[in-house]
Amino acid sequence: MRTLTTNLHQRAQRLVDVLNTGREFVEEMLRENESLHRNVAILEKSVSSYQSQKEQFQTENGEREKTIARLKRVEGENREFAERFVEMEQQNSNLANLYVASHQLHSTLDFNEVLQNVHEIVINFIGSECFAILLLDEETGELRTIASEGSSVLPEIAGLVVRAGEGKLGKAASSGESYFAKGAFDGQAGIDNPLAVVPLKIKEKIIGLLVIYQLLQQKRAFSATDYELFSLLAGQAATAIFSARLYSDAERKLNTIQGFLESLTTA
Repeated sequence: MRTLTTNLHQRAQRLVDVLNTGREFVEEMLRENESLHRNVAILEKSVSSYQSQKEQFQTENGEREKTIARLKRVEGENREFAERFVEMEQQNSNLANLYVASHQLHSTLDFNEVLQNVHEIVINFIGSECFAILLLDEETGELRTIASEGSSVLPEIAGLVVRAGEGKLGKAASSGESYFAKGAFDGQAGIDNPLAVVPLKIKEKIIGLLVIYQLLQQKRAFSATDYELFSLLAGQAATAIFSARLYSDAERKLNTIQGFLESLTTA
């Protein structure tokens, strides 16, 4: 009987131990579960914070890209404004040069002074160191040099005689169209190898030629202003030269008549 009681007591104790172990296991599981819940909460908070930071970064990145795009646009506009400003400055300078040149051409009726003014315009504004100004001889129909610069380069330009239709100079004289050499100005200057031939004409009548043979050493090509100056010289220089020549002829004839009248009066 005692043995049976002892066995029952042992079994009950083992059951209690099992139950106690089970309870401890359950309590441990509950603690682990609670810890997992806390970790999940922390992770969810971290994920939420990360998502928020990511969205903020994306927003800031988008704003940064927009700012960069605006800056690039502003830089482009600034460059465009700067280019326009330089262009306007150049145009103002060109207009000033054209005004001064035009004023010089019509500032006098003295034939020699007019030629000197054309001479200075070609040197100072166009930048030529070797050129010739030819005038039409109405009697022979030939064009002859009346002013030149750079005889040390081309000695023959001082006595240059051109007939219409002969060579580049003669073709420009007969057609009335300007001639300009193509490409860089690296070739050797020659009488029929000019850089430019500009007919001086009043309406369609050719009265002379401006022939450019060589530019200053630092100048490698004609600029836009040069072509405008050539256009100015083609018309206004021709008018100034023609008017000055008529005035000189009229003044010479007047002096001759006055001298003749004075000789008759004294006689």
